[in-house]
Amino acid sequence: PHNPKLYKSGEIDTAILIRNRPWITDPCVEYRRLDAIFGVRNIQSEGRAMTVQAQKITFQGSSGEDLAARLDIPDGPVRAYAVFAHCFTCSKDIFAASRIAGALAEHGIAVLRFDFTGLGASDGEFANTNFSSNVADLVRATAFLRDNYEAPKILIGHSLGGAAVLAAAGDVPEAKAVATIGAPAEAAHVIHNFGAKIDEISERGEAEVSLAGRPFTIRKQFIEDLEKQRLEDRIASLKKALIVFHSPRDATVSIENAGAIFGAAKHPKSFVSLDDADHLLSRRKDAIYVASVLSAWAARYIEDEKDAKTEAPDAGVVEVSETGRGKFQQQIRVGQHRLLADEPESYGGLDSGPSPYDYLATALGACTTMTMRMYAERNGFDVDRFSVKVSHAKVHAEDCAECGEHREGRIDRFDRVITIDGDVDADTRQRLREIADKCPVHRTLEASSAVVTSLSG
Repeated sequence: PHNPKLYKSGEIDTAILIRNRPWITDPCVEYRRLDAIFGVRNIQSEGRAMTVQAQKITFQGSSGEDLAARLDIPDGPVRAYAVFAHCFTCSKDIFAASRIAGALAEHGIAVLRFDFTGLGASDGEFANTNFSSNVADLVRATAFLRDNYEAPKILIGHSLGGAAVLAAAGDVPEAKAVATIGAPAEAAHVIHNFGAKIDEISERGEAEVSLAGRPFTIRKQFIEDLEKQRLEDRIASLKKALIVFHSPRDATVSIENAGAIFGAAKHPKSFVSLDDADHLLSRRKDAIYVASVLSAWAARYIEDEKDAKTEAPDAGVVEVSETGRGKFQQQIRVGQHRLLADEPESYGGLDSGPSPYDYLATALGACTTMTMRMYAERNGFDVDRFSVKVSHAKVHAEDCAECGEHREGRIDRFDRVITIDGDVDADTRQRLREIADKCPVHRTLEASSAVVTSLSG
């Protein structure tokens, strides 16, 4: 933790830092401390270091308290939004939540994870909460996304958070897919964690219970609320695709719970065994596996609807719009294709895509090779491969002898270097070089163009 360069390089991550510091008693607190020190969270996926764009967010919970949240956003276009509900007495920064959210962001899914009332960095008293208030907080989280970004298509819950998403899913009509990870079939499953304190809670109305090495005040209303919850009917009437992740060796929530959830659900439903993973998915590979499978599984439910609702621009029309991420990032739609444009970090951008001038140089390069290929095939030239390198600069006309006459001041200069691979003689190479100057984009750039602007609406 004292070597920011090593941390930011992605060579180590928070989990390794904490695992090698056995005196740490509260990993969630330590995670927040490290995040505050370094500012950038690095996710390692399959040996690659990846920076996830993360926004710290606050929204109002069901009891009026401010809830702390983090929105992990892909560097590229967002395929869908998801909400992640953490495990009992955990926080949004627990290893499984952070790793799964980061890995899903790598697959184009933005994930909002938040601390329930009274937990993590959220305001409020945990003693005043219960399962019903957690479900209400979860619904508030989906409403925040709906109002400020886009309604979530995916709901993900870990442990008791899984029970919460099963209970809340019916109140989120836009959600198409629900995922549970190590979830109990009934919310009351967590009562066994209170052990010998249950009698004291019943008699005195409350008691202090030690959970994961931390003290929590549990009140009688909390247990009563858990006992009256019935998830079976809600699961049966889900009307959403469901995937159940569970480890047969889960020592906290037994595998029988997964069977009960799966049995109560209607199709489409899927079950994925997590083999020897532990309940908290503390190993990186287990969390990454869940994210990869979840992303692939959810694709059929989130992309079909997006395509149906979003018509492609008319043929020959390029649609460009701001994404809201960074100062300059733009999403480009050309037919069914999705691209990004941006500026380098040195200009204040995210460097998440080519710059506008990069695209202009790309157009010239692509048009050049296509034109030469058409000419070569029409004339039977044996060319294996054409390739072009294009660079752009603004220069003074008087310094550019190759730029022609009648030009003044600063002008745009594109330098194009063409490589022709194949058994082609010198005369043919020269002819192909001349054909390159006839490509339509080349002519457009050299000619005077008119740009006609109007306002829509």
